[in-house]
Amino acid sequence: MTTLAQEPYEEYEEYEESAGHPEGYATHDVTNQPPPLAPYDASDDTALMEGLRREGAGWAEDGLRRLGRRAGSAEAQDWGDLANRHEPVLRTHDRYGNRVDEVEYHPSWHHLLRVAVGEGLAGAPWADDRPGAHVARTAGGLVWGHTEAGHGCPTSMTYAAVPALRGTPELAKVYEPLLTGREYEPGLRTPTEKRGLLAGMGMTEKQGGSDVRTNTTTATPTAEPGVYTLHGHKWFTSAPMCDVFLVLAQVAPGRGQGGLSCFLVPRVLPDGTRNTFRIQRLKDKLGNRSNASSEPEFDGTVAWLVGSEGQGVKTIIEMVNCTRLDCVMSSATLMRKTLVEAGHHVRHRSAFGARLVDQPLMRNVLADLALESEAATALTLRLAGAADRAVRGDTAEAAFRRIATAVGKYWVTKRGPAFTAEALECLGGNGYVEESGMPRHYREAPLLSIWEGSGNVNALDVLRALGRSPATAHALFAELALARGADSRLDAAVARLETGLTEASETGARRLVELMALTLQASLLVRHAPPAVADAFCATRLGGDWGHAFGTLPSTADLGGILARALPAAD
Repeated sequence: MTTLAQEPYEEYEEYEESAGHPEGYATHDVTNQPPPLAPYDASDDTALMEGLRREGAGWAEDGLRRLGRRAGSAEAQDWGDLANRHEPVLRTHDRYGNRVDEVEYHPSWHHLLRVAVGEGLAGAPWADDRPGAHVARTAGGLVWGHTEAGHGCPTSMTYAAVPALRGTPELAKVYEPLLTGREYEPGLRTPTEKRGLLAGMGMTEKQGGSDVRTNTTTATPTAEPGVYTLHGHKWFTSAPMCDVFLVLAQVAPGRGQGGLSCFLVPRVLPDGTRNTFRIQRLKDKLGNRSNASSEPEFDGTVAWLVGSEGQGVKTIIEMVNCTRLDCVMSSATLMRKTLVEAGHHVRHRSAFGARLVDQPLMRNVLADLALESEAATALTLRLAGAADRAVRGDTAEAAFRRIATAVGKYWVTKRGPAFTAEALECLGGNGYVEESGMPRHYREAPLLSIWEGSGNVNALDVLRALGRSPATAHALFAELALARGADSRLDAAVARLETGLTEASETGARRLVELMALTLQASLLVRHAPPAVADAFCATRLGGDWGHAFGTLPSTADLGGILARALPAAD
């Protein structure tokens, strides 16, 4: 008879005896699990490369492929993971009690930004005379975004700040060469003493959100022309360690016109002293965790007027066009990234006697996701092409850009959450754990529909554009006419859209904008994608031969043709 005290030791001895034998580890054998995806080539995307050439940036292909290999490297993928696991930390004071208002980031954040800025993904296109420069930047974002999304915020805002500053030539002369450079130099120092700058934005306030005209931050003129002091509290200002910010504030009527105006706020003043930029707290966000989003308080903060008094909304319109394009780009990037992850998993995972990628229903799901991803990529690059030609003086492309960017922002970002959820489900329980990276992508997806105006804001903005500028409708239908006669389902949808415009209302704005987006995507695929892709897209998205979830393509769909085009070459 043994005592209770003896039993654990006897069990340990039994385990120790078996530990030397292979069968002792039988339960630790790992089978039927995919190998790591990295390293892989994030630019291995036929639709992306075709769109790059089509929109006038074929000259950037070699650089894009190099960037794609770097984005898919184990090192860069690790940077993305670490930057989100080790979140930014706010330091309001130094050890002596002095106010510093600085945010500390993990080194991986700086590695990611250094590559992004160096590859021209911030303000560089504004200093590049080559046609297609803005397309090349967007394509670079579609590739480098395979690392992680948060650091794309400061690069996007920097890109968008340049055209706004051009409204005040004396400011643009000082700051534009630094905002369009390819040097990433973190840390708060006198802007003109740095080799490169990043820009942020401070628009949103507690009481207004997207209704920026209700902003209560005030701007008071000083004795120096063009210089004001600000007082107020912003509700959502991301990337607070940027060097300069574009901020909206109300100027009281007096010497000038007054009203909502745009200002440039540097973190460090020209004399080297810190500007008042009190960071009250960092937001505890659903996703986008690598990127600090803050609530700064202005109290006598020195600012320079950008544009004219009372023209703040007009000044930021060009910025909004730029950042909305980047929201579309980031959603398309998330789709592509999660599709690649799902495809990799199902190629290496077996169930019920066959690889998942060979199971008919899984193939239907993947092919459906592939259609959505290619449509998002094609529209993103078309919008980038319109932006590139618009800034070079093409008025027709400017009109198309005005309406199509808002349409794309509404629809592509709206599709992101459902898409990433389905892609995550392809991995099953493996996709639900943080180590897979899929939960991070899923948390990121809703953000892109919220930033730069939520769904309702963008849908109503489309109606506003149609009402104020009839040229936008002409430009939209001119684009759709390029595919006329190629597919009867598309032709019928365009006819419905024409009727819908005559009955446009706020209540039906979402339905109308959705149809605009689908006809735009279908027209691009009909003209530029293989028949397998174009036919399946038109049959489902326009023809009604579709269910209510991904994976409900009709039996006539060429699943093999779609997947052969969409998935990277098998490793």
